[in-house]
Amino acid sequence: MLSTYKDSTVYQIYPRSFCDSNGDGVGDIPGIISKLDYLKELGVDVIWLSPVYKSPNDDNGYDISDYKDIQPEFGTMEDFDLLLAEAKSRGISIIMDLVINHTSDEHEWFRRALAGEEKYKNYYVIKKGKNGRLPNNWGNFFADCPWEPFGDPANEEYYLHLFSKKQPDLNWDNPGIYDEICDIMRFWLDKGVAGFRCDVINIIHKRSYENGKKHLALTGKEHYLSTEGTHKILAALRRDVMDKYDAFTVGETVLVDIPMANDLCHPDRKELDMVFSFEHMECDQVGVKWFKTAFKPKKLMRILTKWQKGLGWNTCYFENHDQPRSVTRFTEGGEYRAIGAKMLLGLLFSLRGTTFVYQGQEIGMTNGAFDSLDEIVDIESHNVDKMARSLGIINPFRWHLIRRTSRDNARTPMQWDDSDGAGFTTGKPWLKIHPNYREVNVARDSVDADGVSAFFKEINAFKKQSPVLKDGEFSELHMGRKVFVFERVRGDERLIAICNFSKSPAAIPIPVSGRTVISNYKDASDNGRLRPYEFMLIDPKGDKNDKGR
Repeated sequence: MLSTYKDSTVYQIYPRSFCDSNGDGVGDIPGIISKLDYLKELGVDVIWLSPVYKSPNDDNGYDISDYKDIQPEFGTMEDFDLLLAEAKSRGISIIMDLVINHTSDEHEWFRRALAGEEKYKNYYVIKKGKNGRLPNNWGNFFADCPWEPFGDPANEEYYLHLFSKKQPDLNWDNPGIYDEICDIMRFWLDKGVAGFRCDVINIIHKRSYENGKKHLALTGKEHYLSTEGTHKILAALRRDVMDKYDAFTVGETVLVDIPMANDLCHPDRKELDMVFSFEHMECDQVGVKWFKTAFKPKKLMRILTKWQKGLGWNTCYFENHDQPRSVTRFTEGGEYRAIGAKMLLGLLFSLRGTTFVYQGQEIGMTNGAFDSLDEIVDIESHNVDKMARSLGIINPFRWHLIRRTSRDNARTPMQWDDSDGAGFTTGKPWLKIHPNYREVNVARDSVDADGVSAFFKEINAFKKQSPVLKDGEFSELHMGRKVFVFERVRGDERLIAICNFSKSPAAIPIPVSGRTVISNYKDASDNGRLRPYEFMLIDPKGDKNDKGR
């Protein structure tokens, strides 16, 4: 296990949207290499690299056709090896995305299964229909039917895909799959990667394929969600592979509660090191993520508090490639975009756990500015539109749902400067660049002493040298309608964090005194009131008249 993962700041790169080095409109590995000094300056310790494997890109790289080759759009294996070396020379480690619930239907294994090779047919979940019907009544994560005809229609066989129909699920009851995945993991670990972010890892093993209980969404989940078989697989991968290397794992774990999360990452169980949970990312929705409600800060506070207390070690994040931008989601934006982005970063770095940030979050990038579905690439969004249309939902409402929630909101190209192409590309970008790039970009923000990235560097550096923030216990002091106050305690040392989730001034709800060590305003409040989206980190032992930060 990488000994320093708890102390690390992890920066997620979505390669397609990060930096294009050759003008084809698609980000690539040489582009990432060109920005390593920037990442080092931010204080990044680990890069989480979204998939760069060979893929037909039905789901932007999460449909893998060759686990041991690089997607040509992104470069070559030599480019990847250079990235590893250049990152290492700057003290930066890299973790890969490990996608082992499914492959692409263009993977050699699936092609050979279609060709009739029984060995490879057993690599996938292929079931007979029942009396002319599908094998079961399950739903899938992409608002689609999870069963697709396999081979000769006369055989009435179907393969399972819990995501896109071009992502057939692997059959983890077959020991051959375990051997294949161990080999793949060793291939990358031997190259020097520091571990894996494990995609939808808690659903890889299906307990049975019976009809599922009826749910608003994902009927059948009780047959594959965090099964005992999955726990056995993860423990074996830890024992047979991960423990042989100085590396760590973080699992994307869907639909988990705290007991499930503890079962997956408690140190005594020796499965995963950390998990991504999603309850706090569901604080502004009803049922499925597409039905958004008004954001109520107190609900977010309650969920964060529950997980801070309930899980031994958290992954602290507000953004990734699947989530809308946090500054659009949790603040008013507009004139408050920068100060709101800094408040969210202050909160994030003050929580107990490993901090994960997503490209562009450090400058307060916002949701995309798409005008129609024609500008959306995300397959999930198109599937949802199709399903909503079949239910008779009129287009203005369908578009409202998609525009607010589409995964493409987080996937718009990185805004490096105010030149044409936002410094991301000299060609036509694969996805529409947000028109606010003229104002919101790295070049402009990085020269602003009061910019979002300056605050990012400050709070990141402070956490790295603060034993209290790195390892102190968490305790809430106040959860109001818009103001959140909590403390971190380690021995006799304390730090108090205060967040105003409002564009309106607010009173500090409890007596707090001491020195303000971090603030997202140039001068911290000293009159007992919080300004719009103000964040303060206070040392109660310090002299409140000491304004040094």
